[in-house]
Amino acid sequence: VRVLHLKENIASLARLLASTRHGGFPVVCRPKPDHAEVFQGTIKRLELCLLLENEHFFEPETNDDTFSSSQPLSYEKITVEKLPNLSRLTTLLNRYTTDPQYQQLFINLEPYINKSAMSVQAHFSLQRTYIIFRTLGLRHLTVVDQQNRVVGVITRKDLMPFPLEERLRLQQEPQ
Repeated sequence: VRVLHLKENIASLARLLASTRHGGFPVVCRPKPDHAEVFQGTIKRLELCLLLENEHFFEPETNDDTFSSSQPLSYEKITVEKLPNLSRLTTLLNRYTTDPQYQQLFINLEPYINKSAMSVQAHFSLQRTYIIFRTLGLRHLTVVDQQNRVVGVITRKDLMPFPLEERLRLQQEPQ
């Protein structure tokens, strides 16, 4: 599972967006240094792309989890319907992954994550999961364990009848 952190490295984020087509990502944080990373919410690919077009939000790494008090992007700017200019975005992602200065820069994702994102337990009913997808019109759903650690993501495509039947059949066959 590809997860992001509340405080995410710019170069790593650019590599992730350049190498995947995922529409959204679970965001995790470590509540205390000796604790495991737990699910905090989700963030969409579009929102990440919009954030990467605003370099003034990038900050150097600090030892604590604080960020300067720069104003986050407004709700209107972050909730646009279409992707930013694709060629410009490709150029930016390439620059962020190759220029060493971006290895030391981070962005605070906390103001932009959907903290009320749905998640299901790893052993949750498949039928109920399907009902949740259908009734809420979800595109993806985070799967967590009993300690709220991310263990997977279910997409609509995963719940399509034919691939699902095939996977269930393969699991039921003896090794």
